[in-house]
Formats: sequence, C-alpha cells, structure tokens
Amino acid sequence: MGFFKNLFKRKKEDKGIIEEPLTGQESDSFTGNPSDSKQVQHYIINCCEQIIEAGKELEEEKSEYRIVTDYLKDIQLIEELPQQDMVEIRAAAENVQNLNRMRDDYHNSEKRISDVQFVQMQQEEDKIPDAINRLKSNEAYQNTVKRDMNYLEGEKNEWYYNKLDLKHQQQMLKKLSFVLLGVFVVSTAVLLLLKMSFSFDITYSFMAVIFAAAVGAFLIFLKMTSNQTQIRQSEVNMNHAITLLNKVKFKYVNVTNAVDYAREKYHVKNAYEFNYIWEQYLNELKEREKFRQANEDLEYYNTKLVRLLKRYRLYDANVWVNQSSALIDKKEMVEVKHNLIVRRQKLRSRIEYNADNIRNKRAEVDRLLKKEHIDTQEIRQIIDSIDQLKAV
Repeated sequence: MGFFKNLFKRKKEDKGIIEEPLTGQESDSFTGNPSDSKQVQHYIINCCEQIIEAGKELEEEKSEYRIVTDYLKDIQLIEELPQQDMVEIRAAAENVQNLNRMRDDYHNSEKRISDVQFVQMQQEEDKIPDAINRLKSNEAYQNTVKRDMNYLEGEKNEWYYNKLDLKHQQQMLKKLSFVLLGVFVVSTAVLLLLKMSFSFDITYSFMAVIFAAAVGAFLIFLKMTSNQTQIRQSEVNMNHAITLLNKVKFKYVNVTNAVDYAREKYHVKNAYEFNYIWEQYLNELKEREKFRQANEDLEYYNTKLVRLLKRYRLYDANVWVNQSSALIDKKEMVEVKHNLIVRRQKLRSRIEYNADNIRNKRAEVDRLLKKEHIDTQEIRQIIDSIDQLKAV
C-alpha cells in the first residue's frame, strides 16, 4: 500500500507551507504607511512573489490531482473488467507476489556460511572434496600415531623403571652377600671357639655352615646373574622403544603439520566442521540458483503482468507490479482506492485554498497599483510573470 500513500508526498516542511488549508484567510490589506511609496512598492513586490510561489505550487498540486485521478480511473477500470479477463491478470499477479515473497525469504534468511568462506569454497570447488577426505584421513592417522606414541612412551618408561628396579635389587643382593659372608665368618668363629674351649665336635656343624653359605652364595650369584641379564635386556628393549618412538614422533610431526596447514588454510577446527561448511556451501549454491531463477521468473511475470494491463490502456500499468496484492485481494484494492480518494480530497482543498489566496493577493496588488499610481519597471516585470501563469 505504501507506494500509493507516499506517491505524491511533498516536502513542504522546508518551505514552511501548511499541509491543510487554513480556516481563515490571511490579512490581504496593506497595514503600512500609505504615504511611504517605497514601503508600498516593497509590499506589492512581496505580494507578487507570494502569488508566483503560490502559482507554482498550485500547478504542482493540479498535476498531482490529475495523476491521482488517473490512478483512480485505472482502479475503476480494473474493477469493471470481466471475470474471465481478470483470471489471467490474477494468475500473473499471484506469481509476482509469490516470487517476491521467495526473494524476501532468501534475503531475510540467516546465513550459515560467511561470504569469505563461500568465495573460498567457490574458488577451490573441485579440490574441496579431496581436501576434506585428506584432512579426515590425516586426523584419523594423527590419532592413531598419537596412540602409538603414547604406548611407546609408556613402554619406554616401563623398561626404564624395570632397569632401575633391577639395579636396586643388585645393590640389595651385594649387601646380602656381605651379610652372608659376615654370618659365615661369625658362625665359623663360634664353632672354632666351641671346639677349642669345650672340645666340641664341629665337623658336621662346620659342614652345615659351609653348605648353607655355599647355597646362599650360589642363589645370590644366580639372582645377580639373572638380574644383570634382565638389565641388559631392559636396556635393549628401552632403546628399541626409543628408536620406534622417534620414528613415530617424526610421523606425528609431519601429519600434525599437514593437519594444521589444512585447518589454517580453510579456517576450520577439524574435518567435521570442514565437511559442515562444504555442505552449507552446496546448500547456498542451491539457494542462490533458486534466487537467480526466481529473479528471472519475476522479471518474466512482471513483464507479463504489465503487458496484460496495457491491453486496457491504463494510465500506469507498471505501478501494479509493486502492488500485485491489490489485484488479488479486493480488500487490498479497497484500501488503495480509499487512500487515493483521501489524497485527492486533500489536494482539492489545497488547490482551492491556493487559488483563493492568489485571487485575493492579485486583487490587493491591483488595488494598490491603481490607488498609488505606481508603475516601475521591476513591478511591471513581476506582473508580466504573473500574467504568464496559467489561469486559475
């Protein structure tokens, strides 16, 4: 509806012109000193300028009045069209309205992908699917390598602490061997003391001590030998784990660099987000294609609607392209018609007010010219300009 409401809106605020006619006329009589000819001439010139200004405004208002009347005639003509003629017009108007709504929905829809991302996807459209799959594969490989790296790190630490534990056992066994030696020496000394002091037979006791010491020493030797073997094996296993860990770290650094580069290049956090943006890009492509097609269809139906209306020699068939709802809904047409009628009434009031004002001002000027017998070149030029205006 807005285009009819604002079609003839005039910026009168800057001119200081009232929108509605005044209820009473301004004073048209000269109130200055009649004996001062300059003052009278100044008043006459001022009146003439007001007449010229009001005359221009009157012509504009008459032109607007004719335009509004022509639009009302167009509405009346459309309302009087036979039903069979309106079928095709309404169909075209409905298409125009639906396509405009589709375009508005597209413009008002929330964008899920930025323009920068769209342009990048568009520039590398052929490479994107492979880039997504490559990033997804690299991320999976990165996770696998990271798990292997953590496993090898754990294994390296396990062999390291196993080696430390074995070395600690070796130290304990060395101390135990000294303790065993000490026990053997003490036991031998006690047995010798008993033999010399009490003439005890220590043969079997001494053999038992020697046997126990030999067994203890042998067991300690076996354990230390076993521990030493395990220490060497732990070192071998730890070095092997370190070697594998270094290889895996190298792979991890390479694949991490590849992943970071892809994420930085496409401004994504991971392959999941990359794939989501790609899907949104494809959806946006479809929406833009729909929008482009809608624009083409809209242009076609706009042209068709105007062509159909021009058959009936309307004053302005093009204006109905932006007011297609009024061709479909009678209530909309009634509102459009009402707004135009109200506008025309206001214009008629303005025309009558300005016409009366011009007549009164002209009568006052003629009265003063005749009374004061003023006839200067400046005033004569202004009067000639007034006479060239269209008769009101």
